Amino acid sequence: MVCEKVTVVRGGVPVVRDLSVTVAAGEWVCLVGPNGAGKTSLLHAVGGLLPYSGRISVAGADAATAGERVLACRVGLMPQRPVVPESTTVAELVALGRTPHLPRFGTESDEDRRVVARCIERLCLDHVASRPATQLSGGELQRVVLARALAQQPQVLLLDEPTSALDIGHQQTVLELVDALRREEGLTVVAAMHDLTSAGQYGDRLVLLEDGRVAADGPAADVLRPDLLGRVYGARVDVVAGADGPVVVPLRPGGRTGHPVPRAGQRL
Repeated sequence: MVCEKVTVVRGGVPVVRDLSVTVAAGEWVCLVGPNGAGKTSLLHAVGGLLPYSGRISVAGADAATAGERVLACRVGLMPQRPVVPESTTVAELVALGRTPHLPRFGTESDEDRRVVARCIERLCLDHVASRPATQLSGGELQRVVLARALAQQPQVLLLDEPTSALDIGHQQTVLELVDALRREEGLTVVAAMHDLTSAGQYGDRLVLLEDGRVAADGPAADVLRPDLLGRVYGARVDVVAGADGPVVVPLRPGGRTGHPVPRAGQRL
């Protein structure tokens, strides 16, 4: 995946600004940065959901000219806030991931049904497959939406806060599953993540965004630095070495440390 001088404007305001980044096939890159840094907008531009200027190439296809069906066969997106039609069952929602592969006016094949069943099984959704998706918990729905994206059998998987509604056990399950698929099938993963420690553990590379621009790009040890995170996030953190990568630890701005407590809206 290649982004060259990409700019995205929403409501007349640039939210991604002249951004360039390259992701190698089979690589896992985590987009990190504070709210409003442009992570989601960049993912949506890559997925063909937002207009942009510049150039985006995904799995050898130009995102601007490839067409929706071609792009959908190459890119799977797990959105942060999925739209779920009323009365749609879990199995039906996952099966929507096969739509780009169906011939015009065609119906699902046995292979399509096998792919859907495999995704439901791998995400541990068998017990809710016949339930309306709108009746699920937030964490269950996130797994269903991930299963739908995987059912597309994409070459590039875009994840927008994939674990935000999951408990710690399911967070690990989902991230390990994505990593296993990446290794087994050569899947390229680009994930917007707020959990900096998890981003450092799973990402081959971190791209830190600030005001729509790249503030840092490199291995977790180079990006997850207290001085850099303090400047970009306006937060006090410590970073300690962990078995699987750097661990980001928030520090209290007041209390036992003796540091002054900021006023509402004031950066630390």
